[in-house]
Amino acid sequence: MTDTIFIKGLVIHARHGVMEHETEVGQRFVIDLELMSDLTESSRSDHLSDTVSYANVVTTAVAAFKNTNYKLLERAAGAVADAVLAAFPRIRAVKVTVHKPHAPIAAIFEDVGVVLTRSRHPPAQG
Repeated sequence: MTDTIFIKGLVIHARHGVMEHETEVGQRFVIDLELMSDLTESSRSDHLSDTVSYANVVTTAVAAFKNTNYKLLERAAGAVADAVLAAFPRIRAVKVTVHKPHAPIAAIFEDVGVVLTRSRHPPAQG
């Protein structure tokens, strides 16, 4: 069984990108997180200690995303996934979506970004 805690629309100003002005000025990014964990115990106990604090996850995710300037969204999303899995042993897997609504693309678009899913035990390849 996999239950999910989600955090949607976390807005962060950061300096990620390949172009010089992206790293100088920065821009707005939006992050969505899905945290897969067994919530059976907390759904019965009603104790925060039996679950994952989404406030603590936000703090961890923001630090991982902002503390280093990355060229690629893939790397920034990977840093968030790695930090969340390292900090919260109850989380079995994490899905990180990073939206870059002001990407320097010469076109009219609604959204662009990446989605990464990482787990503690990646499936065997065969």
